[in-house]
Amino acid sequence: MHADVLVRVAHVETFTDSPRPGAPGSPHVVAVRDGRIAAVGGDEVAAAYTGPATEVHDFPGATLLPGLTDAHAHPVWGAIETGSGVDLSGAGSLEAVLDTLADALRERPADAWVTGYDLDLNHFPGAPHGAALEERFPGRAISLMSRDAHALVVSPRVIEIAGLTGRETFDDKSSVVTGADGRPTGYVLELQAMDLVFAHYPEVTVDEAAGHVRRQLERLAASGLTGLHAMDFTDPGEAVYRRIEEDGELPLRIRCSPLVAADSGPGAWEAAAALQGRHGRRWHVAGVKFMLDGTADNGTAWFDHPDSHGENDTSLWRDVDAYRRAVRHFARRGIATATHAIGDRAVRVALDAIEAAGPAAQGPHRIEHLESVPDDLLGRFAALGVVAGLQPVHGTRHTRADGADAWSRRLGPDRAARGWRTRDLLAHGAVVALGSDWPIGPGDPRVALADCQLRRPVEAPGTPPVQPEQALTAREAYTGMTVAAAVAAGRAADQGRIAPGHLADLTVLAANPLTLDPAAQAANAVLATAVGGRLRRHPAPTGGRP
Repeated sequence: MHADVLVRVAHVETFTDSPRPGAPGSPHVVAVRDGRIAAVGGDEVAAAYTGPATEVHDFPGATLLPGLTDAHAHPVWGAIETGSGVDLSGAGSLEAVLDTLADALRERPADAWVTGYDLDLNHFPGAPHGAALEERFPGRAISLMSRDAHALVVSPRVIEIAGLTGRETFDDKSSVVTGADGRPTGYVLELQAMDLVFAHYPEVTVDEAAGHVRRQLERLAASGLTGLHAMDFTDPGEAVYRRIEEDGELPLRIRCSPLVAADSGPGAWEAAAALQGRHGRRWHVAGVKFMLDGTADNGTAWFDHPDSHGENDTSLWRDVDAYRRAVRHFARRGIATATHAIGDRAVRVALDAIEAAGPAAQGPHRIEHLESVPDDLLGRFAALGVVAGLQPVHGTRHTRADGADAWSRRLGPDRAARGWRTRDLLAHGAVVALGSDWPIGPGDPRVALADCQLRRPVEAPGTPPVQPEQALTAREAYTGMTVAAAVAAGRAADQGRIAPGHLADLTVLAANPLTLDPAAQAANAVLATAVGGRLRRHPAPTGGRP
């Protein structure tokens, strides 16, 4: 039987045991039928599978890889936030932040909200606060999301609109921070407190949200992604995915894992379990996510010992036993869990809970972020079959080798030296799935994978690397977004490699990234991507990277 699609390149990197480029038998042809790979090989495959209706794509000199999958991202709220908010990533000081906001405010009515994202809290001389917003823009409603997306800095007008008092109580460790006078400062920590502000954000319609999401997904696909793991499934996520599929196709596959709120009970757990299997053509719900702690920069991560501010020593779950019961609840129903655990204590408790709960039929349990892991925990990932989900771009872009950044100062040199241990985890046999945490990190996988090898921003060659001994090889890095991402999703049998029977999710690059230095990898042109064998060519980008 002939193929529906045939792709010819200079070399196919199968991520199996195929010969190296140029070696005898090196594959350069892939045949696709019914959305799956039918055959991989050379000219004999082309001769056997080409028929009158076969769609043939030739990419002379190019390399074909398994489709790249970002194993940790937030496509819906990330796209809405970046699509409707002010980008503060280029503001290198508090004054620059205010100048950027001033430009945005000139174009908006006096009563309009202004939201921003990627705010570096290090710009504040002390604790973050909204006083500077009021001084420069009196009476304006301004809400700025921190770079790690776990805090807001809001103006007094927003405090008034949202009715914040500082006396609010939450199920988790969220807080509305108050000053010496007992009044809110404008610093709002963690998700439940942030939700009080989000409830008053200007409405974004489903059509508007779908437009933001579609544009960002197109950019991500053009950077080489064919899939991502969305670590959330909140409104308007399902409506957005369905709206996009009413008008066409999602440009990549999306695996959604709904968040199970801290200190929630069996009712919420059953609701999350009921979502399993909900799907469209290219999106589906699988697994759940917990947040066992917050972020180290905000003092809400969970370490064995307090940081230099006396913080980072408690769980977001006030009732940690409830978290353990929740993990067991899902494991017994065959549902895989992913736990956000940044601090060493959180990682230890998550591993213990997973060991006690046992495996899930849906796929392996995962622990995400793992920003500082002690030696004694490294071997437990492989022993328990737990996938380590890491985003090394947080280390390369939010910390400094000299320890002058807030994260390193808070944790101290010993714990900072144990950050993002990609090399050590691999050496101990762990499956390491790599992601960006987009929009927190750069969504372009070529950039993230180059950073993994350099342990610094690829575009900043003069920057000293952070823990350079944790650097990966090119093959190890690309494995983290192909084979390992498939393992993390419980789909190792038909995703992440180029082999007969596997889904025909493919990335076509101008050159073989495994033979390039990291700087060249980041600029390696994406010629095409395919999802289920439906191939799309990508022209050279005209805008910035996602």
